Parts: sequence; structure tokens; C-alpha cells
Amino acid sequence: MKVVLLQSAKMNLMDITKIFSLLQPEKEEEDTNTGEKQALNQAVYDNDSHTLDQLLRQERYKRFINSRSGWGVPGTPLRLAASYGHLSCVQVLLAHGADVDSLDVKAQTPLFTAVSHGHLDCVRVLLEAGACPGGSIYNNCSPVLTAARDGAIAILQELLGHGAEPNVKAKLPVWASNIASCSGPLYLAAVYGHLDCFRLLLLYGADPDYNCTDKGLLARVPRPRTLLDICFHHNCAPEYIQLLIDFGANVYLPSLPPDQTSHDDKGVTLLIQARATPRSLLSQARLVIRRALRQTCQPQAIDQLEIPPVLISYLKHQT
Repeated sequence: MKVVLLQSAKMNLMDITKIFSLLQPEKEEEDTNTGEKQALNQAVYDNDSHTLDQLLRQERYKRFINSRSGWGVPGTPLRLAASYGHLSCVQVLLAHGADVDSLDVKAQTPLFTAVSHGHLDCVRVLLEAGACPGGSIYNNCSPVLTAARDGAIAILQELLGHGAEPNVKAKLPVWASNIASCSGPLYLAAVYGHLDCFRLLLLYGADPDYNCTDKGLLARVPRPRTLLDICFHHNCAPEYIQLLIDFGANVYLPSLPPDQTSHDDKGVTLLIQARATPRSLLSQARLVIRRALRQTCQPQAIDQLEIPPVLISYLKHQT
């Protein structure tokens, strides 16, 4: 146990050192007059994309396009534009070569900032410019987790459509494995009552049992909590239970406490019925097809299948 903890501590220290090395300003940048940086930031603050464009046409300003500065959370001009939702400034900065995945001092990317502030148009532009939909590997959270928690369905759709991982989890130390194992976006969507986000995540391949594909993490937890457990614990509407059943959740994993076995609870009734009634052949075929597409990293390739439209709709859970 001591060896494991020491290795974990060492790895965490390495990660922290790496983060700080990434965020340290260059020596040359520290000694440079800050007037150019302030001019760029002011243009962004004012949402003056014309002035911003004119400044960036001059080398003396453009060399600071990816420099971090400002009060509060120092960041790049692109991060600042994304936080305010100044779309035209975001477009100008990207056109002049701004680093789309630049980090602020909290290891958050401009995309993460745009998602956190709910700026859908900026999210779209950043993703189209190549922003990583998963955010930074050095940040404990991710854009998908934030969107699922906030119920930002349109933003979540954009992220998943650009390849974001629906089974992402918060980055936590080994000793917090029990918490990390139930920190995925499905858990957040359920706890915060965002049924549309919950359904969308399942459509994009979120695991209906644990919302986690890290077998090592699950093995470290004596009894990891399933999505069904979480939904019952938080008194989620029956629709959540039905979706999990329809998307292939193992209905035998959760153990219902004595006070939840009453048939007056619609969710419990759905689970009991699912345990008593075998899945139909049609339902099993849907699960197999969707699982095969997910394994080939093409969960949205259903529309390309040469099958009748009514079956396409069934595979997409639209009927």
C-alpha cells in the first residue's frame, strides 16, 4: 500500500510540475513592456474586432497573441474573448493564428471557458477551428462534465458531435476512487435533473451501468454505484430508469433497499418488470448493433446503414 501511495504522490508531483512549467511565462515575455498586451486585451474587452484586427496586423502586437495577462485569472486574448462571448474577436484571433488550445493559469482552454459561460456560438467556432473537445489533460474537469451539469444540451451536442468522450470522468487521486467512479456526465445529468442531456449522452455511447470504461478504477472500488443506484437514490423520474433499461443497463446490478421495493414507485416497478421479462429479440438486436458501432468509434453512423427508415428510427430510439 505504501508503494502505491508513494508512486501516486510522485505522479501527482510530476503532473503539478508539468502544469507549472507550461504556465510559466517566457523570460523574454516577463521583461517586455506590457503596453501591447494591454492594447490587445482592451480591444477584446470592448468587443472591437476591427481594432483587434488592425493591431494583429502589426508584428509588435501579434507576437503577444498567445501571451497570458490580465487581472483575476491571467489568460490569453482568446481565452478572454471566449469568456465574454465576443464571437467576432474570437474569429479575428483565430484568423491571426491564436493557439486554439492555449491554457490559462487554471489549465483551462478557451473552449472550456466558453462552455462554462454558455457561449454556444463561440463553442462552435472553437471546435471548428480544431479545439480539443475534451479540454486540457492537465485540468481536473472537462467541457462535457460542465455542459452535462449545467444542462447545456446544445453545447453538449456540439462537443459530442466533435468526438468528446461521453464516459469522461473527473480526474481525482487514487484515494478518491470511490468518488471518481461515479463522476461521469451521466451521473451529473441525472443528479441535476437534465433528462435531455442524459438521453443524448446515452445516444453517443455513454455506458449505462457505470458511465465509466476504466476497469482499473472500478476494480479499486468495493461496490461502485451504478447509474440505476444513483437514479433511485436521488428520486429521479421513471424516464431515467426506462432510458437506462432501453440502453442496456444490467438490471440485476442494483440491490433495492427494503423501503424501495414498493410497487407504488414507478421506477422500481420498471426495474422489477425488466428483471422478470426477458428483452425482446428486437431490443437485443438494437443493443448489439449500437455496441458494434460504438466499438468502431462510429456511434452516429446509424444513418448510413442500408436498412428501412423505420428501423433507423428504432436504432436511434426515436420510436
